[in-house]
Amino acid sequence: MAAVTVSGSTSLGRRLGRVLRRRLLQVIPTLAGVSLVTFVLVRLLPGGPVQTLVGVRATPASIAAVSRQLGLSRPLIDQYISYLSQLGHGNLGYSFLTGTSVTSIVATHLVVTLELIALAVILALLAGIPLATLAAYRRSGWEDQVVRATTVATLGVPSFWLGILLITYLGLRLNWFPSGGNGSGFFGGLDHLFLPALTLALTFLAVVVRSLRASVSDILRTDHVDAARLKGISRLRVLSRHILRVASLPVVALVGLNMSYLLGTSVIVENVFALPGMGQQLVSAILQRDFLVVQGITLVFGLIVILISIAVDLVQAALDPRSAG
Repeated sequence: MAAVTVSGSTSLGRRLGRVLRRRLLQVIPTLAGVSLVTFVLVRLLPGGPVQTLVGVRATPASIAAVSRQLGLSRPLIDQYISYLSQLGHGNLGYSFLTGTSVTSIVATHLVVTLELIALAVILALLAGIPLATLAAYRRSGWEDQVVRATTVATLGVPSFWLGILLITYLGLRLNWFPSGGNGSGFFGGLDHLFLPALTLALTFLAVVVRSLRASVSDILRTDHVDAARLKGISRLRVLSRHILRVASLPVVALVGLNMSYLLGTSVIVENVFALPGMGQQLVSAILQRDFLVVQGITLVFGLIVILISIAVDLVQAALDPRSAG
């Protein structure tokens, strides 16, 4: 028995190691692609940081002087190679407008964004699991139709409009939650994060409910669930141990695969609620054409998506040997 256990653990470790090595080899090329696309796109935008620095009445000579000082007068290929060299030394560069290190900007505002997404996922799961279970048990009934229609409706509402509605009714009229900003301390921060997290969760709720409803519906028709019922096991125990434990696995993978969607939506939500997260910093940097800040934040967003994707692959490989490829 011990030999079997050791052999199984070794096989699992090798499988996870293969998946991890394969995915880690993809990290650098993927980030290089993200950096190149972002580098090109931000420079295609009209205007630039020089115009913001010197003002609208600046002379061509002063614009040219500031461009040389910032290194923006060099050929784009030289600028990109220099940027890659900085990245190789772990340096994301410095803001053209404030001179602040992009690394410090990310470190200051990243926590707010991660807390927002984490709370949004928790709220989506807390609402999605019972709704999906109800819809699966009452499949094709009126409860199923109401759950599906409601969740699809939340998916169809733009996140900024949904945020404004929550601010108007739950924040201003009922005064249940703060309508913007960031609180101090754990409970103060949680209080200020609730409405933006609820906005983000509602836009993601339909994805959770649809996936979990389909999984629960399939598992309800399996033989082992029928056998558990015939043994006299309580309905609650059958649901928790034999249905949700298995049905929730695709949802975990779904959250990871949709992380880019959550990050993109968080940019909008943070600006609606004036949250000092990376999304607000990204929009501000885009409007001011602060190239290095835009590139740094986008690169960090890409890294977060990649790391979560790797974590999902490792979980799937651990649960299903066939996923190791």
